[in-house]
Amino acid sequence: MDASIQRLSELIKHHARERRILVALAGPPGAGKSTLADSLKKALSAENIQTQVVPMDGFHLDDAILVERGLRPRKGAPKTYDVAGLKVLLERLRSETASDVFYPVFDRATESSRAAADKVGPEHRVVIVEGNYLLLDEPVWRDIAALFDHTIMVTAPLAELQRRLVQRWLNHDYSADEAQEKVAGNDLLNAELVVTRSLAADLTIED
Repeated sequence: MDASIQRLSELIKHHARERRILVALAGPPGAGKSTLADSLKKALSAENIQTQVVPMDGFHLDDAILVERGLRPRKGAPKTYDVAGLKVLLERLRSETASDVFYPVFDRATESSRAAADKVGPEHRVVIVEGNYLLLDEPVWRDIAALFDHTIMVTAPLAELQRRLVQRWLNHDYSADEAQEKVAGNDLLNAELVVTRSLAADLTIED
């Protein structure tokens, strides 16, 4: 992974000195996107390139809306996100480089998003947007993919993703049976969708 981070840093930093760069860091749940995003941010910051990580999860639809639409059991699937809102944010990040741009942040403790909970400022030359479906080859999502300067896919074999996802739920005090049910009924379906229906990335990393 260290070699991949160095390669990514070299790829991005030259252009970032000229203008703000938007980077898509896509991949299935459990692939290690957040870890890679944080490591890349540190590597770029060490080169004096101010970087902000913007998780896509802030655009989760609220549980009340998901319940109303019968989608609560599939929370995390593409149709449970405000994809149009995400597109507007990306367009603003490209055009409004001289002012603060605020964005929502998902709070896992309450399972809800907090509006305008963080910001990208004029000092941020690189914005890493991290999320499952940033390269999804479906309507509207394709428009999002076109807004990035660099695209990265981080992935892992499905069996390994399943193991990590089960462990994630076990870490949240779910029983073994409950964890397996959560993964089989939702998480693994989402992972398979990302693996099979994403546009080609500029760079693919298998963790």
